[in-house]
Amino acid sequence: MISAFTNTLKIPELRSRVMFTLLLLVVVRIGAAVSCPGINASVLQAWFAAQGTQAGGSLAALLNIFSGGALENCAVFSLGVMPYISASIMIQLLTAVIPRLGKLAKEDGGRQKIMQYTRYATIALCVVQGYYLSLSFEDPKLSPFLGGIVDTINKMGVQLVSDPGMVFRVMTVITLTAGTMFLMWLGDQITDRGVGNGMSLIISVGIVAQLPSALVQAWKTFVPTGGQASQVNPMVLVLMIAFLFIVIAAVICVTQAQRRISVQYAKRVVGRKVYGGQTQYMPLKVNYAGVMPIIFAQALLVFPSTIATMVFNSSDKAQKVVAMLNDGWLHYTLFGAMIFFFSYFWVATQFQPQQIAEDLKKYGGYVPGVRPGKPTADFLDFTMTRLTFAGAIFLTIIAILPQMLSHQLKVPYTTAQFFGGTSLLIIVGVVLDTMRQIEAHLIQRHYDGFLRKGRIRGRFDRTTGGQGEPLKEGAMLWLYVGIALLLIAGVAVFIAGRFH
Repeated sequence: MISAFTNTLKIPELRSRVMFTLLLLVVVRIGAAVSCPGINASVLQAWFAAQGTQAGGSLAALLNIFSGGALENCAVFSLGVMPYISASIMIQLLTAVIPRLGKLAKEDGGRQKIMQYTRYATIALCVVQGYYLSLSFEDPKLSPFLGGIVDTINKMGVQLVSDPGMVFRVMTVITLTAGTMFLMWLGDQITDRGVGNGMSLIISVGIVAQLPSALVQAWKTFVPTGGQASQVNPMVLVLMIAFLFIVIAAVICVTQAQRRISVQYAKRVVGRKVYGGQTQYMPLKVNYAGVMPIIFAQALLVFPSTIATMVFNSSDKAQKVVAMLNDGWLHYTLFGAMIFFFSYFWVATQFQPQQIAEDLKKYGGYVPGVRPGKPTADFLDFTMTRLTFAGAIFLTIIAILPQMLSHQLKVPYTTAQFFGGTSLLIIVGVVLDTMRQIEAHLIQRHYDGFLRKGRIRGRFDRTTGGQGEPLKEGAMLWLYVGIALLLIAGVAVFIAGRFH
């Protein structure tokens, strides 16, 4: 692993790409600290600090994590790239539903036109979200996300917005829209001239940037300071560390898991050359939808709370319904049901078994034991349906896990977010994708990559005499497990000595 990082710096092109990516990510983090004009960021910071330490947390704390802490600073990057992602999802769904857009996407230059429509939709979403955010800052009672911030304002004795009015709203909308469009440009530059997917890296860096504050809150929760008693049993920390290894391993396994469908191609003679005759594999991912169902479910759960708060602000029953939608058995039930629905919905719109079956038949391919045409499409649809069911169960568990962990174990919500949910899925997916791209650069230049080195060395006629035999995968797995158990035991001994 260390040699792979060293080899990364030996390739001039790869080194320049990595440095360029790091430089732009620094710019992203700077923009997350520059506050919008007219807003007292200290009020938001104090309120978000209180929200992050609460068990269960709030939707505002979750949005703050995805913005990389920009929302608590009311920075120019407060909206982040979420409007762009929402617009991309909308356009993709419309492309699958509207035949005219689907035909446009298949034409030459059609993808560029679709991207242009996506950017226009992003600007529209930024204007709407920015205006609503400015209204929420002027009157926090209108927003279901800023509940309790009035008490913080009264305690601090300062106003959140110094000079409310139309000028403030227009200035906030322009600033937030410009910040999101600049983030989109940075993401495109990282994708073209850097390493990895720019938009995904921006989100991941923002999430990881909240890790230090999450660790500080965890330390204050589990380790007593100033003669105060610990809020949570210290052994819970040991269990959480062990649990963290299990969750990360499960996320990696399910993210990488796939069902390989064998495809046989018939032999074709073209001139003096023979094509086909070999067996290839069609990979069907278990978690085909990725993190999209969770994002969809979270977005839809926000609308009822927002409408009920704005329309029925003075009704006690409406406030009880909002509380149940934000936290409670109704929230968990609807959240899980929506994740299941959108998992199948996303697969139905993006995975086209009929088109795949026609392409296989066109190029002389077939699945062994299945007739070409409609039987192949039915087989792929049946197989994908079963895989989607397993992926939906996995997504539901991962999405609800942080909230259950925060409630049952009284863990700070910001800390619990790193034990599952959308944050962990995004981080794992982005890290794996970035490592794959760097791996490709290293292998093209005959360097050992991050994965098994035996594959690279096996290309050359090398003998293992006098150099020992390489460890098997099972032995390496047990070695990692042993190291993890030693770390957990060390933490347990440290905590035991700390409290005795």
